[in-house]
Amino acid sequence: MKRFISDIKRYWKYIVYSARCTLMQDVADSFLGWLWLILNPILFMLVYAFVQICIFENTSQYLAAFLFTGLTVWNFFNASISGSVRTIKRYEGIISKIYVPKFVFLLSNLLVNGFKMLISFLLVLLTLILYQVPFSPTMFWCFPYFLLLFLLTFGLSCILLHIGVFVDDLANIVPIILRMMFFLSGIFYDLEGKLGGTMGYVMERLNPTAHIILQMRRTLLYGKEPSIPWFVAWLIVSLILITIGIHLIYKYERRYVKTV
Repeated sequence: MKRFISDIKRYWKYIVYSARCTLMQDVADSFLGWLWLILNPILFMLVYAFVQICIFENTSQYLAAFLFTGLTVWNFFNASISGSVRTIKRYEGIISKIYVPKFVFLLSNLLVNGFKMLISFLLVLLTLILYQVPFSPTMFWCFPYFLLLFLLTFGLSCILLHIGVFVDDLANIVPIILRMMFFLSGIFYDLEGKLGGTMGYVMERLNPTAHIILQMRRTLLYGKEPSIPWFVAWLIVSLILITIGIHLIYKYERRYVKTV
């Protein structure tokens, strides 16, 4: 881990510069520019709000904030995991010429998606104000859960980056798994209210995205205390995944270029 921390310090400026360039490229290709980064999550949320209100006749309390919280977490996780599988192939031109720790590209991608998540979260806060959601000290738990989301996503991304180099079909499998997770994470429905028994227990605690979304809503919208034991459990799992992923990358990174 000393080498990992040392490499982060050494390549941090590159990570930030790469993330900034990616964001600039994204807005350069859009007619609305930076405004699209705000409009995109709003329009995405409005689509789900329309479906819930007009089709499913859902009139739940704080509906817009409820949906926005779930989408904010999911969009970050989905975009980061989806992009991790083909990271080596995407940056083949760079890594074939100079040495760069391969997780650097993952961190750059996480910063890009994290910036977009920040914009989406600001919109969540706006909906909380519009709904006049009572302030609660539990709201500050959103920051530890954002950290947990970042660490968990990074750990999984490192492992998927490694496997994706040697298993081409992983790029086809991951979207299917993510699609299933999307519907099982309670993004547009109340997971606690819809599911019970063993299935509810598994979804609420053993599905990481469902757990984080549920706890974010509990602390932000309803002023409830989070499940601290499960927070600690998932934090430990995230650190283990990071350790495994970084070990695999350092051990096999010399073979990546030859394989792709």
